[in-house]
Amino acid sequence: MTFKPTLLALGLLSAFQAMAADDEIRSTLHDQQSVAVTIYNGNLALIKDQRKVNLNTGLNALALRDVSAQIRPETALLRSLRGQLQTLEQNFDYDLLSPEKLLEKYIGQTVQVIRTNPATGAETIEPAEVLAVNNGTVLRMGNRIETGIPGRIVFPDVPENLRDRPTLVTQLNARQAGLQDIELSYLTSGLSWQADYVAELSPAEDKLDLSGWVTLSNTSGTSYRDAKLQLVAGDVNRVVTPRPSMPLAAMRKNEMMVADAAPAMSEEALLEYHLYSLDRPTTLAENQTKQVALLSAQSIPVRKELVLRGSNYYYQSSQGDLGQKLKVGVFVEFDNKESAKLGKPLPKGVMRVYKQDSQGNAQFVGEDRIDHTAKNETVRLKLGESFDVTANKKQTDFKKLPNPAKGNSQFESAYEIVLKNAKKQPATVTVVEPIPGDWRILSQNHTSSKTSSNTASWQIAVPAEGTATLTYRVQVRY
Repeated sequence: MTFKPTLLALGLLSAFQAMAADDEIRSTLHDQQSVAVTIYNGNLALIKDQRKVNLNTGLNALALRDVSAQIRPETALLRSLRGQLQTLEQNFDYDLLSPEKLLEKYIGQTVQVIRTNPATGAETIEPAEVLAVNNGTVLRMGNRIETGIPGRIVFPDVPENLRDRPTLVTQLNARQAGLQDIELSYLTSGLSWQADYVAELSPAEDKLDLSGWVTLSNTSGTSYRDAKLQLVAGDVNRVVTPRPSMPLAAMRKNEMMVADAAPAMSEEALLEYHLYSLDRPTTLAENQTKQVALLSAQSIPVRKELVLRGSNYYYQSSQGDLGQKLKVGVFVEFDNKESAKLGKPLPKGVMRVYKQDSQGNAQFVGEDRIDHTAKNETVRLKLGESFDVTANKKQTDFKKLPNPAKGNSQFESAYEIVLKNAKKQPATVTVVEPIPGDWRILSQNHTSSKTSSNTASWQIAVPAEGTATLTYRVQVRY
């Protein structure tokens, strides 16, 4: 059952504001019955924190401690699971107790300064008024002004608006006294995840074994014990609003890696995104990085490709030599299909590839970042540049042709590409040339393919410890 806002509710709120801090009911993680954490891409998480609290009939000041220090207070929703509460007001206190904050709260007030005589060890106590704490402490002690802290400072009390933990203070009206099951849900920053993949190539480089891990990072300022963990993969639209600055303590990092060997996460569609759920509770400790298993697949067919990619600038001017020992890129790709022993939505992340050497030791051979990849799409990775396969390229002819029409230009040029292979095995190189304008190939010694409106490509077989030459002549019109 819910309450409607009335004049009585406004009167309760006024009465509440006069309640003493001693009447505050504090709820800690010891009251927590369960917590669910859904983490999105882009440093955003949804927290659902269920607790059991003992309330009085009528007005209650409930302080929910150990919430995220980076909570978005405007998204907080506190409700009774039995519908017995009316929330009147919510305040998020993120001014956390520290020596600096304590001094700030005592500006204009009197504290005690204790000094110790280094020779005798005797202590003296002198009152001091805190004047300022900007870029250092300024105190009035008697008829003099002191800068810095000349001794130990003793405070009479801790101000009510300073908390030792991030706290959401709620002002609510309970219909009946006793234990209540409540749920606090809110959005927060400080929780993020990314997918990390490890792939191992077979000796023949025609198959790979793939393992996917989810790397979780918690810098939100609190822990989530035995949490029900879910991850949303996809680009969720968010409204960008100015945020108040959070305390530095909420942003500190002291991470440690925890590799959590777990079954693969289950996956389902959610609107236009994908939801991954861990089938067991896990703890996300404050300032911790954790890994949990996402997926695993073996013997996925893979294709390796060596690619020499050109440029479009040299088709409209005389260039001559275009480069010696040009790098040839090394790519591998595989199909994300069930027939290829995979067929699962792959969240964006970094895929690292390894291959065993002659002694059976796995060696790192490259990495690349993949975007969200749906089922039945192709994953293509650039691993690096070939050491043994290089190319020499030059423009062998160039001439400007008569303009075919007013405002148009027309050129004809010829090229020679010598591919060199120092390996003891033959290699095939894909030569890709982006050709601008309206173009056509006039002659060539290898057959090309028009792979797009502005791209020609050739498949050139290069013998072991040998060379192969590609020559072609092209006409372009602008």
